[in-house]
Amino acid sequence: MAIHSSSVAIAEEGLPLEREIYAYESRQAELERDQCGKFVLFHKDDLVGLFEDFTSAVNHAIKLYGRGPYLIRKIGAPTILDPTTSIHISAAR
Repeated sequence: MAIHSSSVAIAEEGLPLEREIYAYESRQAELERDQCGKFVLFHKDDLVGLFEDFTSAVNHAIKLYGRGPYLIRKIGAPTILDPTTSIHISAAR
């Protein structure tokens, strides 16, 4: 299945991405000025990396953090959250 997304938030159930969203928003102006169109990966308060495409960002995130939580966002994309732009993964119990 191909995923086409401007923004994706991946988190285990019960772990909101407030820290990652806050970290992105606190650097949003700088990122939009200098890196618009790239994909950014945040984990907790840290900007982990910048990527040319979504797939590269996801592969790096999974390699480092497994199922999350982490935030991948296309810099400069509108800030919206709907089922077509987010993925929620919860651990199987």
